[in-house]
Amino acid sequence: MNIGVFIPIGNNGWLISSAAPQYMPTFELNKQIVQKAENYGFDFALSMIKLRGFGGKTEFWEHNLESFTLMAGLAAVTSRIKLFATAATLVMPPAIVARMASTIDSISGGRFGINLVAGWQRPEYSQMGMWPGDEYFSSRYAYLSEYIQVLRDLWRDGKSDFKGEYFKMEDCRVSPIPQARMEVICAGQSEAGLAFSSKYADYNFCFGRGVNTPAAFAPASENLAKANAITGRNVALYVLFMIIAADTDEAAMAKWESYKGGADTEALAWLSEQGAADTKSGADANVRQMANPSSAVNLNMGTLVGSHATVARMLDEVAAVPGTGGVLLTFDDFLGGIEDFGQRIQPLMNSRCAVNLSMEAA
Repeated sequence: MNIGVFIPIGNNGWLISSAAPQYMPTFELNKQIVQKAENYGFDFALSMIKLRGFGGKTEFWEHNLESFTLMAGLAAVTSRIKLFATAATLVMPPAIVARMASTIDSISGGRFGINLVAGWQRPEYSQMGMWPGDEYFSSRYAYLSEYIQVLRDLWRDGKSDFKGEYFKMEDCRVSPIPQARMEVICAGQSEAGLAFSSKYADYNFCFGRGVNTPAAFAPASENLAKANAITGRNVALYVLFMIIAADTDEAAMAKWESYKGGADTEALAWLSEQGAADTKSGADANVRQMANPSSAVNLNMGTLVGSHATVARMLDEVAAVPGTGGVLLTFDDFLGGIEDFGQRIQPLMNSRCAVNLSMEAA
């Protein structure tokens, strides 16, 4: 099973809590995280893009780096790990994204890929006068489908004359083209999002579900398999989990309870309000899960809480779900969490045997 790290490009990572570690995002922090991940055999690192946060007393995600420039810097200080930046497609023309991707491909020696997001939080774009209107909620995957076709033209041929409803290219040129095939991620879980992923993406990312229920995401894997059957492609599923580990199950659970107790209610209210603004998408959209009040303190991502041995066992359960290609991990404490994962969790995982053996040989 492949392992990735979802690096903290925004302040405070993925815990909307005053009791969780409070920190600003910096290049130095993310460099240390990704270099540690590379040292412990992680397969990839992914950075999101966030253009406006949720506020509250923690100022959650009010402070963010930019994804492409961050990954360009990280490409220059790593040598093996794959790097993915996120494109905010509403405000980044595909020809510009294609050229930036080709540049980072050159910096990294072919270790770069892109996560495409259609956009769900209206104020991120309306603050710049670039929100196309709420009807966009129901047409965003049609928009994204044209977007990726332009990207593929430019990466493959160095030119595009694509003509569609949203994009009309006129002998558009990009050179040099990437030296490696540019891999694309999509995290859409709605019917339209899965149809897009199965047709155009290389990987589909979904949220894990619940606390210490590692296989609860299995229906998402089944849904992707059905979409793959229609297109005849084999798009792999990667699952997002948060790890909260300690020496004992009890100590880890005490941390989790503390984080919940410090929930930033004002920031959570903003998240709920923005999630409700989309009246076009169905109940299966990612934002519905993120904004669910049952566990919004960690954006309702699947969370594995326990001793190092307990977390290793649960990750092996994740790997056993048919269709699982890997996991994308966040941590309550990233620097300590990466160290604990590399030294005390990964060596206990049957699903990472090959990596463990190669590290021992090195």
